[in-house]
Amino acid sequence: MCKVMQLHPSDYYAWKAAPQSPRAKDDQRLLGLLKQAWLESGGVYGYRKLTLDMRDQGERCGKHRVARLLKLEGLRSQTGYGRRPGLRGGKPAVVAPNHLQRQFKVAQPNQSWVTDITCIRTHEGWLYLAVVVDLFSRQVVGWSMGSRIDTSLVLDALLMALWRRQPHAPVMVHSDQGCQFTGHEWQTFLREHNLVSSMSRRGNCHDNAVAESFFQLLKRERIRRRVYATRDDARADVFNYIEMFYNSQRRHSSAAGLSPVEFEQRYSQRLKSV
Repeated sequence: MCKVMQLHPSDYYAWKAAPQSPRAKDDQRLLGLLKQAWLESGGVYGYRKLTLDMRDQGERCGKHRVARLLKLEGLRSQTGYGRRPGLRGGKPAVVAPNHLQRQFKVAQPNQSWVTDITCIRTHEGWLYLAVVVDLFSRQVVGWSMGSRIDTSLVLDALLMALWRRQPHAPVMVHSDQGCQFTGHEWQTFLREHNLVSSMSRRGNCHDNAVAESFFQLLKRERIRRRVYATRDDARADVFNYIEMFYNSQRRHSSAAGLSPVEFEQRYSQRLKSV
């Protein structure tokens, strides 16, 4: 190698033994922290969220430096996941107006919730997941999983949301026009619990974009990385993603770069200080 490069062996070994520059040493130290934070995210965070993690740890580093170090190490966020198959059809029984009108940014918790259903493939068969998301912080406040895609699935998720949040004022609950939401059982439950029904326009997924976005994150960051032998395996992993990572740790740009739980905690602290 030395002959090809026309470099004297003594010069080569002197270069090899030369100490690293302070900048290079600091890059190595920072990279170690970045690797740890990336692993703790389940390998889903990109340079933007990892930069925020570093700043929370007191590190003074820019996003471009973080991006450069991640690229050199071959670390990247998880991206891309195909659309789920269509689950709904038929003529709806009860259709509510679209009160939400894509107003996905709200001023306080328990003002507007969105709900939807997705399916998860296992070797045992499909597992269906219903969630209720608070638009204020993007926190999943209610969820339910089962082998049947029926009204009980969505009612159980909504019941969990009510039990957790204990709202004192009416809450708008936005859904699509799936048969689980247009049936009389769902509509009666909403009226009895001081909830206001809102529905997307027929076949327009953008009217319920926040719920769709959560499912895309779940599948991209967790489900596509797994093979589930049974529904119980999938159920345990989805529970872990929602409660151990998404709600309590995952940063959201819509929540000022904080996790949903921390965003709501800071909101409560501001109210107490007023």
